[in-house]
Amino acid sequence: MAYNRELVTGENMSDNTKNILLKIQYDGTNFHGWQKQPNGRTVQGEVEHVLRFIAGYDVPVNGTSRTDAGVHALGQCASFNWDNPLPTNKLANIMNRRFGAGGLGRSGLPGDIRVISAVEVPSDFHARFSCHGKTYKYVVDRSGDIFERNYVYQYGYELDHEAMRVAAKAAVGTHDFASFQTTGGIPRETTVRTVTDIAISDEGERTIIRVTGDGFLYNMVRIIVGTLLEIGTGKRSASDMEQIVADATRSSAGFTAPPQGLYLEQIYFDDEFKRGGSTCTR
Repeated sequence: MAYNRELVTGENMSDNTKNILLKIQYDGTNFHGWQKQPNGRTVQGEVEHVLRFIAGYDVPVNGTSRTDAGVHALGQCASFNWDNPLPTNKLANIMNRRFGAGGLGRSGLPGDIRVISAVEVPSDFHARFSCHGKTYKYVVDRSGDIFERNYVYQYGYELDHEAMRVAAKAAVGTHDFASFQTTGGIPRETTVRTVTDIAISDEGERTIIRVTGDGFLYNMVRIIVGTLLEIGTGKRSASDMEQIVADATRSSAGFTAPPQGLYLEQIYFDDEFKRGGSTCTR
């Protein structure tokens, strides 16, 4: 059901305006990333399309993380303001039907987005600027299953997980992570970030790498993963990681792991991530 009304902007919203936080999952395979683009299908663009269908006017959304093309999300978050009378507790179900998760999506497009929850948040809440930390999960697979190729990095080498764990410890903490930033990216005021944990688990034919921190540079997680994989295969020593971090030069680090193995897993709106917590709900 669409509520037809004139275009509403931040300047003329009514006193009934609600600030809504969405928690979203998506398969990034067929998207040109999160951020809206004029000539490419994006997650933000699809979310805003569905909200406009429901509201009858443009509803800009602010995402917590600008995931790249091919990257997936288990817990992306986005916030927006509107004065729509639709009960917030019904919003996720209505959006999912429109996305196709319930079989009623837009003609010709797959249902590759799912809203997990929609809740009202304080008026000063912003999905990006209220974020305290994030966890990314990276999946490396040695099975060679072709049906998994869009959701894992198929890397057919045995890995020394203990060497990778030793190296990971040198990257945990507050450091200048310039070695792990893509060359030619948007200049940042600072490349200093805090990584609170890098966990590596061996799950049979899969290696799962989780990186948690207060923020990440462009391709930082994928370069950390590529460096750890080079250490895991013996191309580098675990002791090299300390010098790689200290060099603050992209050429010192390993390759950039491909996007399909990466998942935005968790977003934290408090400091629970610093204590090893796993909840990101408000």
